Amino acid sequence: MADAREHVLDGSRGSIVVREWPGPDRPRCLALVIHGYGEHAGRYDEVADVLVRHGAAVFGPDHVGHGRSAGERVVIEDFEDVVADVHAVAALARAAHPDVPVVMVGHSMGGLIAARYAQLHGDGLAALVLSGPVIGDWELPRRLLALDEIPDTPISPAALSRDPGVGAAYVADPLVWHGPMKRPTVEAFARMLDTVSKGGDLGDLPLLWLHGADDRLVPLAGSRAGIEELRGGEALHAQHIYPKARHEVFNETNKADVFADLVHFLDAVFAH
Repeated sequence: MADAREHVLDGSRGSIVVREWPGPDRPRCLALVIHGYGEHAGRYDEVADVLVRHGAAVFGPDHVGHGRSAGERVVIEDFEDVVADVHAVAALARAAHPDVPVVMVGHSMGGLIAARYAQLHGDGLAALVLSGPVIGDWELPRRLLALDEIPDTPISPAALSRDPGVGAAYVADPLVWHGPMKRPTVEAFARMLDTVSKGGDLGDLPLLWLHGADDRLVPLAGSRAGIEELRGGEALHAQHIYPKARHEVFNETNKADVFADLVHFLDAVFAH
C-alpha cells in the first residue's frame, strides 16, 4: 500500500482533513478521490494504491461532517460548500505538482459532488470517473422528506459488496457514521440533484461510469438518467455495469476487473 500523509485545510464550514498518497516525483496525473456519504477518504487506500502504481499522486478529503473533518456528523447543509472544499483540495494538489493533469474519481455521494465540480470547473479536469453516482433520479430523498421523522435505519453493510469482509470492516470502522440520515443533508441532496440535472453536460470532458447491476443503495436506472444528462457529444466515454455487483464496486469480489477498467480508461485519456 502507498504511504499516506495528512493535510488540514480551512474549509467552507471548518477544518477539512485531506489524505495524500504520494506518487512518483513526476506523476503523470493528480487523482482527487471524492468519498461517499457517511464514510471517509481512508476507505480508499486500495483505490489510491492502484492509482499510485500507475503513476498518479492521489488526494482525498474527508468532507465536512465526515471522517476527521470538522462539523456535526453527516450534516451537509449545502453541497456547493463541499464542492468549494474540493476546489481547495485541487489547489493544494496543483501547488505540489504544477502543470500536471487532474482526474476526479467520485463514488456515490462523491459522484454527485464530482459531477457538480465538473460542471463548474471542468476546464481544469482531464477526466471524470463516477462510481455508483448519486445523480439523475435518486428517489431516496423524496421518500425520506415525505416522512414526519427520518427513520433510524443505517446503511446495510450487505448492500456494499458481496465480500462479507467489506461489510464487517465498515461496521467496525469508528470513522463511519452508523446512525440515521439527517434532514438538512437529505434536503441538500434533493437540491443538488436538481441543480446537477439542470446544470448542463460536460462537453468534451472524458467520462467513465462504473456501476454494480445489483446496487440497491443507488439503483442503476436512476444514475443512468443522470449520466445521459452529463454526457457531452464528442468526448471519450466508457461505462462498465458489473453483473451481480453491489454498491461499492471498488470493494467488490470482482474489483480486479474494476481496477483494470479504470486504468485502461485513464491510459486512453492520456494517450490522446
